[in-house]
Amino acid sequence: MRTITIYEPAMCCPTGLCGVGVNEDLLRISTVLDNLKKRGIAVNRYNLNSAPQQFIKNQEINKMLNEKGAEVLPITLIDGKVEITGRYPTNGEIIMLLNISPDFLNATQKSGGCCCGKENKIGGCGDKVADKSNNCCKATKSKNGGCC
Repeated sequence: MRTITIYEPAMCCPTGLCGVGVNEDLLRISTVLDNLKKRGIAVNRYNLNSAPQQFIKNQEINKMLNEKGAEVLPITLIDGKVEITGRYPTNGEIIMLLNISPDFLNATQKSGGCCCGKENKIGGCGDKVADKSNNCCKATKSKNGGCC
């Protein structure tokens, strides 16, 4: 499998998904990257504020920042090669660059089963019941569902 690495501008938290007004593109890319991880794709995501050492370690990224400034961010690398600068890749570009099926962008776990992580005879949900349609757990004693 290929590796996707994204170097991002300084944000208040590692994903930028905090505060009242969440940027829709950040929400999309966070969801896509999480789904890729679940499918076994190697994902690295570095925020200038929380991981500045990664920007220094990568000589190409360091050079680009010194020459063009922070406007060059975000920078997307595939297997260490710069592919996109100044914006996040679209879902179509991710599919093309990683040479993956569009299904990889859906929230399906790599190993299947329940997302709770506890192993038992009923699907790994402890005191919860596995919902095999979406690999999540539903509380047995309440109407609330969703991932644990």
